[in-house]
Amino acid sequence: MKFVLLIIFFLFHQNLSFAQEDMAEEMQENELGVEGDIFSDFNEDLEASQVLEDERFYRYGRFFTVNLGLGYTTFTGNRGDAYRDNHPSFHLSLVYFLNFYSAITLGVEFSKHTMFIDTYTRSYSTFNLGAVETSFTRPFFGFKQYLDTSDLGTALTYSNPYFLGRVEYWYQKNKFIDRVDTLPAESGGGIGTGLGFGFEFPVELKKAYIGVEYLYHVVNFFDKFTQDYQQIPGNTNSTYGYTNLAGNVHSVMITYNFTW
Repeated sequence: MKFVLLIIFFLFHQNLSFAQEDMAEEMQENELGVEGDIFSDFNEDLEASQVLEDERFYRYGRFFTVNLGLGYTTFTGNRGDAYRDNHPSFHLSLVYFLNFYSAITLGVEFSKHTMFIDTYTRSYSTFNLGAVETSFTRPFFGFKQYLDTSDLGTALTYSNPYFLGRVEYWYQKNKFIDRVDTLPAESGGGIGTGLGFGFEFPVELKKAYIGVEYLYHVVNFFDKFTQDYQQIPGNTNSTYGYTNLAGNVHSVMITYNFTW
C-alpha cells in the first residue's frame, strides 16, 4: 500500500513541475513576443506623454511676443575709455515659442556713443579731430532657454528666468561732428555674439510682461585695431588718444512684452 502511494505522489509531483515550467515559458513568451513588445509599449507611452504636453502648451503657453525696450550699452577696454555713452539704447524684437521652455528671437538694437579727440593723432596730424559720434545698429538672431521652475519658489517661478545666446551684426557709423564739412562719415560692420540671461515678470498672464535682460557681447568691430587715433609721440598736452579701439560690450535692456 505504501509503495502504491509513493508512486502516485511521485507522478503528481512530476506533473506539477511540468505544469509550472509550461506556465513560466508561456509568461516569458507573452512578455517578449509580439503581443507584449516592451519597445512598443514604451513608444506608446512616450507618444501619449508628448500629446499631453502639446495639449497643455496650446492651452496655457505663449506663442508670440513683441518686445519694446530701452536700456544702456557700454564698452570695456580702450573702446570703453574712448566712448561716452549717449543713453538710452533702443530695443525691438519678436519671440516665437517652440514650447514652454524654448524660443527663438529676432530683433534689432540701436545705441549712440561719443568720442572726443583734442590732440594730433597718427591719421589727423594737422588738426584736432574733436568730437566723433558713433552709432551702432545691430540686428540679431538668438535662442532662449527658459528654466523649469516648477519645483522652486513662487517668486522665482513667476519671474520666468531664462538664458539667452544670439548672433549679431554690428553696423557702425562714425560721424565727425566738428569736421562735418571736411571729413565724410565712415562706416563698417562686424559679426558678434551675445550671451546672457533675463527675467520676465507678468503684468497680466499670457498678455503682458516686463522683461529685464543682461548680455555680454564679443564683437569683431571693423576699426578694432585702428591706429588712426593714436597720439603722436611727444604731444603730451592731452589725455586723449588711443593706440586701438579694442574692447567688448555690456548691455542691459528693460522691455515691455506684448504676448499672444
